[in-house]
Amino acid sequence: MPLPPHPPLSILIDNLTNSIRHTISGDSQPTVVTALSKADLPAIRKKQGWNFAWATEFQQPDRTVYKLTLAGQPATIQGLVSLSNMAGYYYLHLIESAPINLGRMKLYEGVPGNLVAFACKLAWDAGDEGAVTFQAKTKLITHYEATLGATHIGGHRMIIYLLAALHLIHRYFPQL
Repeated sequence: MPLPPHPPLSILIDNLTNSIRHTISGDSQPTVVTALSKADLPAIRKKQGWNFAWATEFQQPDRTVYKLTLAGQPATIQGLVSLSNMAGYYYLHLIESAPINLGRMKLYEGVPGNLVAFACKLAWDAGDEGAVTFQAKTKLITHYEATLGATHIGGHRMIIYLLAALHLIHRYFPQL
């Protein structure tokens, strides 16, 4: 199967939290992940500090873009992920934390881990044993192995298998 035309993932998993954690207060905040809508697109442009062309990604017929927001604050997007349901696994095309959640002065940590856990949950719910695969930059392969429990399966390709997926799912979705 040909690989999707995206660059390898280069996002750092800053921290695995139980949700996302406010960096100043240390409080965990409950989150909600929902499908991105057309009405959300004006808030996620490059001129607002986003790195990827999410409007283009949103228009791809083979994938769904999801947004992470705080419970009760659906208008403020904390992060985005683009996923495809493949035969037997989910493919993670793109993932990005909101500009306010990047760098030393980020507002919330745990956004990337939350979105990857959501991808694993979708794969679990689809009967795919939580399997999620993605392309990783060479220098981040060991980082994803250590933080997500992902397995390097050759080249830049990585996969999150059942046990690692369940660990992430139970961490971020303990009610399941």
